Amino acid sequence: MFAILKKEIHTFFASPIGYLVIALFLILNGLFLWFFKGDFNIIDNGFADLSNFFVLAPWILLFLIPAVTMRSFSDEKKQGTLELLLTKPISHLNIVLGKYLGAFVLILIALLPTALYVFTVYQLGDPVGNLDLGSTLSSYFGLLFLIAAYTAIGIFASSLSDNQIVTFIIAVFLCFFFYIGFEGIADYLSSNFIDQLGMSFHFKSMSRGVLDTRDIIYFLSIACLFITLTLQNINTK
Repeated sequence: MFAILKKEIHTFFASPIGYLVIALFLILNGLFLWFFKGDFNIIDNGFADLSNFFVLAPWILLFLIPAVTMRSFSDEKKQGTLELLLTKPISHLNIVLGKYLGAFVLILIALLPTALYVFTVYQLGDPVGNLDLGSTLSSYFGLLFLIAAYTAIGIFASSLSDNQIVTFIIAVFLCFFFYIGFEGIADYLSSNFIDQLGMSFHFKSMSRGVLDTRDIIYFLSIACLFITLTLQNINTK
């Protein structure tokens, strides 16, 4: 598994993909949070908190993570190397986990520099340090679990086709549906149960500063579900 993980990380940074993903994530967040006028601009809002970042980041990641994962298995299929990889003395589960963790680590690397946002908002507070660090840390945990779920969905989509554009579209659609789709259906049917099936409900719950085991179990369940589906997909090859 670790050999696959190292190979994935090396592949990301041996090409412009890894650097492009990190740069795009930071630039888009930076522009909306600090430069563009609007509801997301922290300076314009006049409040020393990062709630706008945690509203914006899931939507940016909804497109960036599928862009990272779209090549994971589809590229192997297109080049005809998937069958060779599956014959290696390594379990299929380790192959899936290696590719999954490779993409997951890349997104985490992109997330790390946003710690600068915390320091900046901390210094901008009046008085300095007027920032709810507990809620901010909880929101970061929520984003971490959301990334885990998005990445699993992206890896699954990549196992469905050898066309990277097709896998990208499938991954974006599935991430969108699981993040906000259930909320839309719940609003239409006035059903609180359906609302709780969506990622948005659980992410918002964690962003309020309370780490509920039900939210953590939900995200881990989504990740495990799509990793299992990916494993079944490649087992049929």
